[in-house]
Amino acid sequence: MVDYSKWKNIEISDDEDETHPNIDTPSLFRWRHQARTERMVEMEREKQTLMDEQKKVSDALKEVRQKVERNEGNVSELQKSLAELEAKSKALSLDEEKLKTKEKLAPWNVDTISKPGFAKTVINKKPEKENYANLSEEEKSAKMKKFVEVNEKLLKQYGMLRKFDDSKRFLTNNNQLVCEDTANYLVIWCLNLEMEGKSELMGHVAHQCICMQFILESAKQLDVDPRACVSTFFSRIQVADAEYKVQFDNEISAFKDRIKARAVVKLQEAAAEAEEEERLARLGPGGLDPAEVFETLPEVLQKCFESRDIAMLQEAITKLPEAEAKYHMKRCIDSGLWVPDANADKTTDDKSEDDELYEEAIDCEEPTVSSDSK
Repeated sequence: MVDYSKWKNIEISDDEDETHPNIDTPSLFRWRHQARTERMVEMEREKQTLMDEQKKVSDALKEVRQKVERNEGNVSELQKSLAELEAKSKALSLDEEKLKTKEKLAPWNVDTISKPGFAKTVINKKPEKENYANLSEEEKSAKMKKFVEVNEKLLKQYGMLRKFDDSKRFLTNNNQLVCEDTANYLVIWCLNLEMEGKSELMGHVAHQCICMQFILESAKQLDVDPRACVSTFFSRIQVADAEYKVQFDNEISAFKDRIKARAVVKLQEAAAEAEEEERLARLGPGGLDPAEVFETLPEVLQKCFESRDIAMLQEAITKLPEAEAKYHMKRCIDSGLWVPDANADKTTDDKSEDDELYEEAIDCEEPTVSSDSK
């Protein structure tokens, strides 16, 4: 049974409408409130006085008992003091019970009818979003490098998932992955896979990449933290209508097409870069490409270099006009196609460098043709 009797003894509220017409209502409310407040203050004072007295007696009891245990002073007097303090302690306990009863029987009012169990204020605050637009390319690169170093294992695990439930659970447990850096990592991974000829695996990772991009786009539209959109996206995609599912599949298909097209361009760029590096590596001391120089030589000189025949080269040079022979021989040396005698003294007279090279080629007795003649 529920005891409703306590609700019968509630003090009239300050805003009670029914008052005697000859009494000033505001003054009555003020007097009532003042009287009630004074009674509450007096009761609190009694409680505090009782608590102070109890503490005083308790401390005295503790001190006397310690003296009795240590046999300090007059034992009979200590025993007498101990009995008096114990009696006083019991009396105070009775006073405490009476005060509790008095407090319990006091009428309830607007100040005592309820008390807050706890007070807590929570203000939802949007997490501060990093403004990537204000970051330099070096800062973006450094940020992503650090992110990948810390989370690469988890990123690869997420990229290998396929079921929506598994992806949802994984991102919920590792919500630091729900960010732009993850999407960028997956795009780069897809591109590398396609360049390696692993198109099927690329398509698998592309699915996870588009899931992440859909989450990020949803967060952008709602202006919320992307982590708050993880559960919403996966719940929606699993029960999506036909139009939304088609949009999702079309985005995956378009993304894979972009990756394949970009992979072709990257491979062409890599081939051109490798070819350029190879060309630079074979440049001669004068900065000319021996292959290009060889193609511009007269046919008779080409045969000399192909056969590596010094005598034939000397004879061919003498048959060419001197200016033309000097031009071709200088280009051959600058490209490393022909290596002249390093011991030749080029400072004995005032001849030009071309004249010296021309005469050295005619007078050459040792085969010093470069191995890059072809």
